[in-house]
Amino acid sequence: MIGLSRRAATAPRPGAMPPTDFPAALLRHPSGRWGLALCLLLLGAAAAGPWLAPHPPNLPDYAATLRPPGPGHWLGTDAMGRDQLSRLLDGARRSLGGAAAVTAAITLVGLLVGSLAALSGRWIDAALMRLVDVVMALPGLIVAFGVLGLLGPGYLNLLIALAAADWAYKARIARACALEAVRSPAAMVAREIGVPEWRVLAQHVLPSVLWPLLVLATLGLGGQIAAISAFSFLGLGVQVPHAEWGAMLAESRFHFQIAPWLLLAPALCIFVAVLASNLLGEALRDIATPEARS
Repeated sequence: MIGLSRRAATAPRPGAMPPTDFPAALLRHPSGRWGLALCLLLLGAAAAGPWLAPHPPNLPDYAATLRPPGPGHWLGTDAMGRDQLSRLLDGARRSLGGAAAVTAAITLVGLLVGSLAALSGRWIDAALMRLVDVVMALPGLIVAFGVLGLLGPGYLNLLIALAAADWAYKARIARACALEAVRSPAAMVAREIGVPEWRVLAQHVLPSVLWPLLVLATLGLGGQIAAISAFSFLGLGVQVPHAEWGAMLAESRFHFQIAPWLLLAPALCIFVAVLASNLLGEALRDIATPEARS
């Protein structure tokens, strides 16, 4: 969940660069093929959800409450008669889209803070790294709960809280990669022959920072999906009547004995989404650092 991407054991080495045949390498990797296929399937279902949903996701039908899966309601209905398949497709945009937004935000903040620390003077570097140390010293759950305590429950507030809890590790990785790239022989030679500094940064520093952050972002995406679902399950994220996989789990737990399909469908969606993220992230890590393969 929160802090999953802080595990240094899963991080690519600083300065790791993508191979020139990256798409082919990803398709050759067994985990990469499965992870990419599952990700495309989930993203396609989320994007096409409004057109694929057979019923309005938030429209109750009290004459059709707790119906089992069958024609007309292929995954059954909940306690308010709402179509489960329609709500799963509608909730996918919040579960997957929210996780993608949080991952993009923490990656961007980490890139900016880490690169600024590496390329600035000693005092700015020291100040930013001390801030990073303070954030990393706090458990991610405590930070997230603290931000939610200040802002209140809600979907947008949850995304802000998760981003605030998990950006510091990305900043430290970005700083390490930027420092290694700035001091690399290629960057030093480029400066010696008169290449402008902005071009050195664009050609030699930025790619060396972006690739490790991309790998970490993919590895951490599953944790963000699980975190959004967990906080929504507790009532701190998506609020009724809107659908989200974790919130659907919370609603279905009261009817598990008589309508177990309500619990199984969103739980399976969360499992597949986290699995797809982990498979794709492991493939990207192996491509970036072949020596990391077990």
